[in-house]
Amino acid sequence: MKIAVPTKENNQIDAHFGHCEFYTVFTVSENNEITDKQIIPSPQGCGCKSNIAYDLAKMNVKIMLAGGIGDGAINKLSSQHIQVIRNCKGDVNELVSDYLAGKIQDGGSNCASHAHEGEHLCSHN
Repeated sequence: MKIAVPTKENNQIDAHFGHCEFYTVFTVSENNEITDKQIIPSPQGCGCKSNIAYDLAKMNVKIMLAGGIGDGAINKLSSQHIQVIRNCKGDVNELVSDYLAGKIQDGGSNCASHAHEGEHLCSHN
């Protein structure tokens, strides 16, 4: 299984899925151990309008641990059979370890739709 996390500087999860610097993709063994980690460049911009969902699906990513993410991006990821866990925070390495230990659950809220100036209106920090 593979888990992707939108990442910014200092290995922190990015609060805005489509605006992250890169994606960290973790390969997880059947024993829930991290066996590999890759950095995938971000297409930068709206996650719902990029090919990132398709690209991650080709890599066999099954889980997206996201901070803030809009409905369009969730729909695109879901169409590629990638489950989204929302409202995640913190260091991406600790986050994935906590997810594998069963400590992370979906936060249950998405970013609002796009504003007219191309920015997101989000209900998170």
